[in-house]
Amino acid sequence: MLLFFYSELIITTNLSWRKHFNVETLSSSAGVVAIGTRKADLRITADNPSSLIFTAYVNKKAFENSKTIMSSVSQELKDTSVASSKWLDAHYDPVANLYTFSSCIALSDLHGDGENKLVVGDLGTGVCHMKLKVYRGTGLLSESTLLDLPTGLVSFLMDLHEPRTPAIAVASGPFIYVYKNLRPYFKFTLPSLEVNPLELDVWSQAREDMIDPMTLKEMLEGLRDKAEIPLSVRSLRFLMLEPQEMESFVHLYKEQPIRRQTVITCIGTLKKNMADDDAVSCLVIGTENGDVYILDPEAFTILYKMSLPSTATLMDVTGQFDVEFRITVACRNGNIYILRRDSPKPKYCIELSSHPVGLVRMGKNVVVGCTDETLHGYTQKGKKLWTAYLPAPVTTMALMDLPTRGFQAVLVGLANCEVHMYRDKNLISTIKTPDVVTSICFGRYGREDGTLIMTTKGGGLIVKILKRTAVFDDRDSAPGPPIAQSIRLNVPKKTKLYVDQTLRERENAVAMHRAFQMDLSRLRLAAARAYVKALESSLAPMSASLTEPLKMNAVVQGLGPSFKLTLNIQNTAASRPVMNLAISFLYDESLYSMRTAFFKIPLLVPGLNYPIDTFVECLSDKGISDIIKVFVLREGKSAPLLTAHINMPVSEGLALN
Repeated sequence: MLLFFYSELIITTNLSWRKHFNVETLSSSAGVVAIGTRKADLRITADNPSSLIFTAYVNKKAFENSKTIMSSVSQELKDTSVASSKWLDAHYDPVANLYTFSSCIALSDLHGDGENKLVVGDLGTGVCHMKLKVYRGTGLLSESTLLDLPTGLVSFLMDLHEPRTPAIAVASGPFIYVYKNLRPYFKFTLPSLEVNPLELDVWSQAREDMIDPMTLKEMLEGLRDKAEIPLSVRSLRFLMLEPQEMESFVHLYKEQPIRRQTVITCIGTLKKNMADDDAVSCLVIGTENGDVYILDPEAFTILYKMSLPSTATLMDVTGQFDVEFRITVACRNGNIYILRRDSPKPKYCIELSSHPVGLVRMGKNVVVGCTDETLHGYTQKGKKLWTAYLPAPVTTMALMDLPTRGFQAVLVGLANCEVHMYRDKNLISTIKTPDVVTSICFGRYGREDGTLIMTTKGGGLIVKILKRTAVFDDRDSAPGPPIAQSIRLNVPKKTKLYVDQTLRERENAVAMHRAFQMDLSRLRLAAARAYVKALESSLAPMSASLTEPLKMNAVVQGLGPSFKLTLNIQNTAASRPVMNLAISFLYDESLYSMRTAFFKIPLLVPGLNYPIDTFVECLSDKGISDIIKVFVLREGKSAPLLTAHINMPVSEGLALN
């Protein structure tokens, strides 16, 4: 008797960094594959091509054979999935415990060996376990403890000393921690802000016991509502306390000096005097109080200071400090400001319909992702170029730059577990992810140039490599209007004649409007007179008489020289019939002849259509035609009730005798 047991094997596959696979038998979508063997039945479930879960119901004797079968099938599944995408799934670790954003992730050659490492500012739980982690390949190389939550992380070259190894700057609270060779190198502290003199006076009175804590609270609340300079953190914390806690707080802090300190909200780098990749860079930081500082890369002194109307949240920097630079900043008030050299105030302002959550510069344009699920493109001067509507809210954005191919695109992480790739407003590719992406970084990792690194909401780490054979089509893959609809029209420039005409119309607008109204009134009057004349002379195809309301139309059939002429007459009265009518034709007898040129019409019942047929012969061989007039008459009267003019077609030949 054979003993059966249940076995579940979990195998995580790490694809090689660069390998071309062959697609043979399996479909590209990973699903459920059933394999029947003589000694075992295998059920293989592949929800993710990179992490395959095999469930086998086997007997003990067939276990070794089943492992071989599972191995071959897993390889086929991997081969199929990789071949159907533009990306190679290099690594996926769903339990990497990385919680970070795009502003706290960078790729850098930390040791100068030509192999880039992944540097991550890990947020931890938000209260503890904040760390600076460095990855090499798929393994953790080192980690350092951070004292506070990181708000930004950049890699930059701070000097010209050999070997040229970059430093890592981590913005955390009011400090910038600089690491060189993965060791603490320097700590920069933001300058203290001006303290409200009235606040100093109030705390000095409290220190001398001239006022009690409740009076101190009332005076600080009055300063908070009216003072131009905000209160310090100490005063704000004091106002949040319960009445029974205020006295102990005052005794604890009244002897200490008051300081007002801001914090760093975003950080970037700016080339000092050269645009080379290995040039020395300055640090650019944005603060909570709306200031932007540019720091010297060696002495870490403030080289330049600029001010913004609101707190900076996102930043993009381009140019050189000694030549010309441009800093694009997205602020908390929902606007984007553009700062330039020799201008301490913003040069341009872009007003958005909703708050920005992502900012990327692509060439000379700025791409902004907003909370209303839209993606906007702007010029450097703030002119709106295009808008793309997204299927889900934006979680993060990053630039995809491949200098070797001359290709640039914008990577947009969405809340529906997708990453969209946009070139201008065209969606050129979509990447499915197992979880919501919180950070994206594209660049050289290890020795591979086209590496895409993503972290997920659950703390996972995803590494993908762009295939060398991957080709992105510039056409929009999203359903919607045709591309031709988004092509900008080539509107010619305004000529001098156009400008002069515009000025003339602006100066003589009232007179031109009056002349137009006069001409329009004359046209209406002429049309009304012609209509009345046609009714009075019965030249219209409809009768104006109330006693004989008739309507007539004519149809000519044939190529010639014989034509069939059909008249359709209808009585449009409600209930009264019309009788004693006749039809007469008037035509040029040298051109046409008719078998019957006069008809008597029978009684016309209201609402019915009466067709009357006759034949017309064309007598001319010169290829000319004329008009045949039709009159509907009442017996005993010479004035017609209605008249129709029939334009005869040109005859194509003469009748045979």
